[in-house]
Amino acid sequence: MIKFRRILLKLSGESLMGEQQFGIDPAMLKYYADQIRSIAREGVEVAIVIGGGNIFRGLGSDSGIERVQGDYMGMMATCINGMALQSALESQGLYTRMISAIEMRQIAEPYIRRRAIRHLEKKRILIFTAGTGNPYFTTDSAAALRASEINADVILKGTRVDGIYDKDPEKFPDAVRYETVSFDEAIRMNLKVMDMTAFTICRENHIPIIVFDINKDQNLFRIVEGEKIGTTVI
Repeated sequence: MIKFRRILLKLSGESLMGEQQFGIDPAMLKYYADQIRSIAREGVEVAIVIGGGNIFRGLGSDSGIERVQGDYMGMMATCINGMALQSALESQGLYTRMISAIEMRQIAEPYIRRRAIRHLEKKRILIFTAGTGNPYFTTDSAAALRASEINADVILKGTRVDGIYDKDPEKFPDAVRYETVSFDEAIRMNLKVMDMTAFTICRENHIPIIVFDINKDQNLFRIVEGEKIGTTVI
């Protein structure tokens, strides 16, 4: 029994690195394509927002690159990752559409809300790239915005840890995992799992966020079936 019929999956660019220090690990691409296929064949409508941190992350003020220019460079990195993921998904026999917030007609469709929703209704997997198309906004904010626009049931944020903790579980063995956190609590505690703009957009549009360990096989499938996994922000 499927609980979520339309989801937005948020993946970081770093998730594509695998054990590498940068770039794209083909094994990780195949792994994510397998996970996404497992829910798509159950009829789940899937949209994806992917980051670009494995290729480019914003530079400091000493880099000589101004903030706005650096943000646009990061948007281009998400397009590279989107193209790689698109190829991996299509090699699994899935139908996809890559949509860019910055016009680049040769490789991606422009974002048109009604067209995007129609693609989902036809069970095509959407890959949203280039963030919101604006500097100063993260891909977390882009995920919250697109999820609101396409009327997604939930945002599933795949990470390398199994939820939200009161402190970094990789540094503190006694860290306690939350099963449920309200948006107000997430904002008040300044939880770093997503930025405050993303939390605010989701709160105002009543879209829950589930933070989970995507590197554990079948977690994505188990969540869309309604199993309690990770931490829910609601």
